Amino acid sequence: EVQLVESGGGLVQAGGSLRLSCAASGFTFEGYAIGWFRQAPGKEREGILCLSSSDGRTYDTDSVKGRFTIFKDKVKNTVYLQMNSLKPEDTAVYYCTADFSARTQNLVNSGFCSPPDFSYWGQGTQVTVSS
Repeated sequence: EVQLVESGGGLVQAGGSLRLSCAASGFTFEGYAIGWFRQAPGKEREGILCLSSSDGRTYDTDSVKGRFTIFKDKVKNTVYLQMNSLKPEDTAVYYCTADFSARTQNLVNSGFCSPPDFSYWGQGTQVTVSS
């Protein structure tokens, strides 16, 4: 059974850092496009960082550029989202996702990071940034 399990969310003050983890079971991240999405109350789910496995290209939305990074630990089969200089507007439920299709890889390579393109989703973890 394919599963993604996020952890590491919590409450942090503005300017602080958090590292979210996404552990995979039932598959390995190698060969998969990986995405981190978030959804704030009353807002649509948005893609913030997507990573293509085919050439390692990363898409990141303007609101997190220079503050958030994505990286993988192949041994642990875990993907991380390092979030620095957090702002109150980063408050949301954060989800990690994965997809194996060439279509999604190509979309990420072309700069698209969109929820419908990803098949596997974690349960989400809450991040709250206080001002």
